[in-house]
Amino acid sequence: MAVTTNTAIKTNSAINANKKRGLLHELVTNRILFLMLFPTIAFFLINSYTPMVGIYYAFVQFDFNSSLFNSPFVGLQNFEFLWKSGKLVQLTLNTLGYNAAFILLGNVLAIFLAILVSELQGKWFKKITQSVLFLPYFISFVILSVIVYNMFNYERGFLNTVLKGLGAQPVDIYSKPGAWIFLIIIFYLWKHLGYSMVIYLAAITGISDEYYEAAKIDGANIFQRIWNITIPMLKTTFVVLLLFALGSIMKGQFELFYQMIGNNGLLYDTTDILDTYVFRSLKVTFDVGLATAAGVYQSIFGFVLIMTVNWIIRKINSEYALF
Repeated sequence: MAVTTNTAIKTNSAINANKKRGLLHELVTNRILFLMLFPTIAFFLINSYTPMVGIYYAFVQFDFNSSLFNSPFVGLQNFEFLWKSGKLVQLTLNTLGYNAAFILLGNVLAIFLAILVSELQGKWFKKITQSVLFLPYFISFVILSVIVYNMFNYERGFLNTVLKGLGAQPVDIYSKPGAWIFLIIIFYLWKHLGYSMVIYLAAITGISDEYYEAAKIDGANIFQRIWNITIPMLKTTFVVLLLFALGSIMKGQFELFYQMIGNNGLLYDTTDILDTYVFRSLKVTFDVGLATAAGVYQSIFGFVLIMTVNWIIRKINSEYALF
């Protein structure tokens, strides 16, 4: 009994001694691991945390003849102006609406394509199909804007050239805001579906063949195997990708919108998102405070949204939650 007590005392003393050594001892003991971690820490400090000082711009009327902290402090005036301008609700709805379509349609169609490609039998045909579907992802948004312009240009675009050849009247797509809701979604999916498909295809490849062999023995056809094995096995991948996508749901796709729409004010009602509004506030009006206020609102809204969705998923099934 005395030996056990002495052992317990020595163990507790050793634990307390390690606690007292603290961070310095940990740094010395695991110095190689911390050195490997240093580039990542430096990256986030320089690119993510240091720029957060700029949040102060949202609460000042920035004076270009002065410095940041010498500019007049206006409190929530920039946020108030953003709200009263009537733009905030419209920008939020546009940003959420487009990103919801990108996320939901993108993931559903990517799963569909991944299943189709996985069921292809020819090895070379399968590889060529993957390459063709993945290729648009490497096309820059500048090239995409050129493709769109040459398709829908009023005078010499492909669409109007065909219409004129058929004896129909040309259509000025660049003056029809409603049409661009569908065009933006279509071109986004065309560009990104291949990349998402590869992720789901990798997940399908990781599913054990034993499940499919057992299903075949039980007499399940290809559609039953897909519905009862493949799709349930992709649920975890889908939820993780959904949560990651929701984390940036308020950021939009600035390059896509700006390159396709540019400064066409006729289309702003249906195509203007928070990112393009912030960019124009800096480029056209040089209103740093208003642009920063919109950016802060964007970040806070996105943070609250991802925390809420993650909390709901954790309540339903904690295994699928990010944290």
